[in-house]
This record gives sequence, C-alpha cells and structure tokens, in this order.
Amino acid sequence: MTAQSVDHVSLLPLYAAAGTAVLVLLADLFFGRRVVLGALTAGGIATAVCAIVVGGSRAGTFCAPGGGACSWVPSPLAAVAAVVFAGLTVGVLGLSIPSLRLGTAPTGEFCFLLASSMTGGVVVGYAGDLITLIVGVETLTLPLYLLVGLRRFAPGEKVSTAPASASITFFLISVVSTAIALLGAALNYAATGALHLDRLLNATGPFAPVADAGVALLVIGLAFKVAAVPLHAWAPATYEGAPLPVAAYLSTASKLGGVLALAAIVARLDAAALTAVLAVLTMTVGNLVALRQTRMVRLLAWSSIAQAGYILAALALGAPGVAPAAAYAVFFVVLELIAFAVVVALRPPGADGGPLLAYRGAGRRSPWLGASLVLAFAGLAGLPPGLAGLFAKVTVVDALIDNNHGWLAGVVALNAVIGLAYYVRASALLYATPERVGIAVADPALLEAATHPRLPVSRAVGAVVVAASLVAVALGFAPQVLFDALG
Repeated sequence: MTAQSVDHVSLLPLYAAAGTAVLVLLADLFFGRRVVLGALTAGGIATAVCAIVVGGSRAGTFCAPGGGACSWVPSPLAAVAAVVFAGLTVGVLGLSIPSLRLGTAPTGEFCFLLASSMTGGVVVGYAGDLITLIVGVETLTLPLYLLVGLRRFAPGEKVSTAPASASITFFLISVVSTAIALLGAALNYAATGALHLDRLLNATGPFAPVADAGVALLVIGLAFKVAAVPLHAWAPATYEGAPLPVAAYLSTASKLGGVLALAAIVARLDAAALTAVLAVLTMTVGNLVALRQTRMVRLLAWSSIAQAGYILAALALGAPGVAPAAAYAVFFVVLELIAFAVVVALRPPGADGGPLLAYRGAGRRSPWLGASLVLAFAGLAGLPPGLAGLFAKVTVVDALIDNNHGWLAGVVALNAVIGLAYYVRASALLYATPERVGIAVADPALLEAATHPRLPVSRAVGAVVVAASLVAVALGFAPQVLFDALG
C-alpha cells in the first residue's frame, strides 16, 4: 500500500494556527496575562503570514495514491480565508481586552478557545473532502459554545442567566445541524462512493434520489451555521446573550466558516433550487424583522441574517457564484467587525449592547466613533461612503443577471431598499439631539443617553476600529485587489 504524500509547506497555515493554541496554553501555564495576549496576537499574525507565503498555487497534500484527490487543497480562496480568520481573531482579542482586564473571563481559557476556533476556520478554507470540511466547521464552532457562556461575575454583581441560556441554545442547535450535515454526507457517500470534493458529482441511476437527499441535508445542516431562515432562531438570542466581542466573532468568523462550507458543496453539487429558496426567505425575513428591533445587538443580528441571504443568492448560481459570494462575505465581515467594535467602544466594559435609544447623540459625543459606525451601516446598506458594501451588492447582482437569474437579482435589490430603513434610522439616531437632563424622560434608554458620560476608549478597541475602517475604505476604493486575490 502506497503511503500518502505530505507536503509540510502547504500545511504551514494549519501548523501556525494550531501552534498558536498550544503556545497560548503554555503561556497561560507558565507566564502572566500579558504574555498570553501577546502569544495569541503573534500567532494570528503568523497564521496570516504563512497563508500569504504558501499562496494558492501550491499542490495539495494528504492526496490519494497515484496523484488522486487531496484532503488539503491550497487555493486563492483558502489563503484569503485564512488571512481573514486570523485578522478577525486578533481583532476580537483587541475588543476583549477591556473586559478581560475586569476579570469577566479567564484570559488563558478565553485566548485558547479563540485560537482553537481560528484553527477550525483555517481547516474549513483548505478542506478537500467532506470529513475534513465538517471537522473544520465543528472545530470552528465548538469553542464558541464555551465562549458564549464564559462569564465571571464580580462579588455582589447580579448574576445573569443570559450567557448560559445563549450557550445552551447555541449548543443544542449546532448539535442538531451537525447531525443533519453528517447524515447528508453519509447518504451522498453511500450513493456515489465519493468523499473528496473534487470527485463529488450529481448521481444518476437508481441511487440518484439517495444522493439528492444527501445534498439537501448537507445544505440544510450547513445553513444552520449561517443562520439561514427558517434555521435562524438561535442567532438573535445567542448574540444578545453572548459578551459583545464573542457576538462579534459569531457574526463574522462563524458565519464566514458556514459560507465557505456551503460554497464547497454547491460549487460541485446541484442545490440551486433549495439555496435560492433559502436566500429569498433569509434576506426577506431578516430585513423585515430588523425593522422592528429596539436593541443594538438584535438589530445587528437580524441584519447579519439578511446579509447571509445576499450571500446565499450568489451561491444559488453554483460554481459561478462562489467568487461573488466569497467577496461579499469578506466585505461583510469587515463592516460587521467595525459595527461591533464601535458598539464595544461606546458601551462600558463588560456591558451588553443596550437599547438603540441609548446611542442617541453618541456621534456628537464621539465624532470619530460615530463616523466609523455610519461607515459600517452605509456599507451594509450598500450606500456611499461605504463603497465596500456597494461593490459587494453590485457584484452579486451582476453575477445573478449574467447567469439568467434576473428575478433573484430583483429580490436582492428590493431587500436592499427595505434594509435602508433601519440602517438610516440607526445612523440618524447617532446624531440626534440628546434629551435635556432637566426634563422628565419617561424612557430609561433616553435617560441613559442623556446622562451617558463620554467614556475613554481603550487603545486596543480604538486600534481595531481604526484598522477595520481603513481596510473597509481600502477595499472600497480598490475592490479589484480582493477579486484578484480570490483568483
């Protein structure tokens, strides 16, 4: 029996990501909090550098004998995904530093779980077979069960059940979704005998119904990860109950992993009808429910559900839609990170997102934070000056029209118009005149906005806001750079 070939250079991004988790564990054991934070930051940067060095043109590894299909496949999309996952990990760590200083979570455990999740994200990007893909998705997701509920309460502080409830909800839904995806993979393998993505084909003959059922179950199981309607109910409650930095990671890295996994399936197997239905339901329900939200994190949660619908619309095209969907996903996670970073900066350390009315006049108190949040909202809405979001939506609509899916492009455009309402409302609220303290204010949220002091912004959080905003502006003015990187 011929041994599998192993190219260790191709595995450098995985070595860097997994090594970061081990390094953080050792740093927590032998050194202090500062070393742990530095280890995760350095490991994230090293992972991104390794992905860039390896690139997307190198041959795969863990290949079948005789030069067959491989389980680890470098590609331009995989390299971009690894860089984005590493950047999100470092960014979320920066957002977490103020609350970690307060002791709301143990630093070592928090950083180890974050590094482990980053490792899973890297595996998803490079996965070349269904087993590696699902293992990567679960490695990305499993640490998040703990991160959502990882909360210490100070002596005398009122203990909230929200983090534990959110963690249990997320855990139960994810277990069900994983079981469905595994069943789909098993049915598809039973009908076709293929596990490697390059060998996945639509089955013909007597086993075709079994294979079709397997494809449908795979798509449904992975659709849970991106909170596609009607598989979305866990997302708003989980985001609201999780600490703000963890909610940011859920809304960006976790969703990106689900998008990459879905793209790997729909690019090779015909699931156009099911994906199109999910896309229409997701963007429509997400936007309509977002119109009624009164809390910031729930608004961002429903907004992210709607954004997932636009990505699914591109994936309904199959292989031609993978590049537009991936580009949209990258634009989205950068803009979403900006939005959550500004919310973290405007709220006290360790606090939740608060009601929307608590942000009344925040743009007047902190002009640069208000401008960054408006940039994020404009980008998510597809309006200038958020050029990154504008190019993302134009890319998806162009791809749909070019592939004779004009009706779906029309649904995307209609939903983009609906989404303007809540993005404009939230942006305008930032610059509304605060209520006067001397006047009786019936709504506690308005009173909070009227008396809210201008909090000093942590240098780490400020750095994340500035860095993410610069990336969004750069992508908006030079989107072709991202398209070229995706190959």
